[in-house]
Amino acid sequence: MTRRFGIDTSVLVRLATGDPEVDYLKNLSSLTHLVEKEQAEIVVSNQVIGEAYVALQFHYGVAKADARSALVTVLQSGLVAPLNGAKVIEILCSRQPAGLLDRLIAEDYQREGLKILTNDKRMAKLPSCSKL
Repeated sequence: MTRRFGIDTSVLVRLATGDPEVDYLKNLSSLTHLVEKEQAEIVVSNQVIGEAYVALQFHYGVAKADARSALVTVLQSGLVAPLNGAKVIEILCSRQPAGLLDRLIAEDYQREGLKILTNDKRMAKLPSCSKL
């Protein structure tokens, strides 16, 4: 049976930025060992992706589009993958009216077959979302 691990925001941000280099190299080495030697699967939740997106902008001064691009690069690297699959990559690459975090939230609820209620006009335009 394949062992599965989830990473937190600190790991994803290091993978996306390479900073600080010592920690990045340690994380990269450890995750590579798990994937290549132990055939483990490393996944990232929507919450971690959202937090990393904000951290890249706030702490590293990365533009929104560049933050999305950096996350897509990491999530398509073969080292880590979105917990919720390819749909998350589509969300990161799309330019819909609602913000990235709103789209990740909606995707989580949609996976559970839930209708989403919101006060946000832009989010209400997403599939399965309604203005409350």
